[in-house]
Amino acid sequence: MAKRTHKKKLLTEDFLIARVVIHTFKSPNHDIAKSRNESVLYNSEVRPESSLAEVEESSRETEPSSPRIFHWLSALRSYAVLDPLIFFYTIVLGSLSFAASFSDPEGAKQHAIARRWARWILRTSMCPVRILGLERIDMSRPAIYAANHISALDIPLLYANLPFQFRILAKQELFRYPFIGGHLKRSGQCAVDQSNARASIRSLGRAIEGLKSGMPLVIFPEGGRAADGHIMPFMSGAFYASIKAQVPVVPMAIVGTFEALPMNTYHIRPRELLLVVGNPISPEMYTVRELESLAAKAQREIEGMYYSNAHVPDPRNRLK
Repeated sequence: MAKRTHKKKLLTEDFLIARVVIHTFKSPNHDIAKSRNESVLYNSEVRPESSLAEVEESSRETEPSSPRIFHWLSALRSYAVLDPLIFFYTIVLGSLSFAASFSDPEGAKQHAIARRWARWILRTSMCPVRILGLERIDMSRPAIYAANHISALDIPLLYANLPFQFRILAKQELFRYPFIGGHLKRSGQCAVDQSNARASIRSLGRAIEGLKSGMPLVIFPEGGRAADGHIMPFMSGAFYASIKAQVPVVPMAIVGTFEALPMNTYHIRPRELLLVVGNPISPEMYTVRELESLAAKAQREIEGMYYSNAHVPDPRNRLK
């Protein structure tokens, strides 16, 4: 009897040692694989002899497809409902604005129509707007309002939420398009030649005259929309108007429009948008030869407001 008990004790010790050895040399992914296998076996039938690749493939097949379905339904809603409505607003109100331009030399009626167009677009897109720092705007004097450009929704956002009439500095190429170009000219928008810095400065005469007469100007110093949601280097030419007209530059950060409607798509993803208004930058300390410094100052201000609120990583952290 004692001999049998001793033998049983040795077998128990050997079993414990074997477990310790197996645990020591077990792959660190074993627990993950085990949990995957258990999850798959719980949700579907898997043969005991199935390989890990087969098990993982089975696991992917059992994953819920709801997010993908929601994505396609959202895209269908945009292409079938939201986008046609926006195109309809643009054609109808654009035509009304063009017609109003013949009896509205000051552009007040056209700006009012543009504000209505912008509000309809934002409501149709289901993108409410939150504004921070609007009290920093001094509407008693003109200024250059500089903003980042990441989406086609940026212009409707500004038209709908800036509480004053303004003009936009747009690429000269846009003025060559049929109907659009004529409307831009008749509504008093300012064309800028981006072929080189000297040409850019020469084309700013109309914008400078408007600023001196009291008309605020909106600029997108990047020169175009950013495809990845990040802020691109600023072009300094537009800041020439600030120095020559001696009006401040008001930095503004537009946040959320990239996620709602990035470039190269018509799929609108409704979300809250944010407009952050910064402190005005006076041009008094800058000369024409210091355009780059003024542009860099505005870019730092806009980047600080943008990356502190956006959902994209701040590339400036990589340089630190």
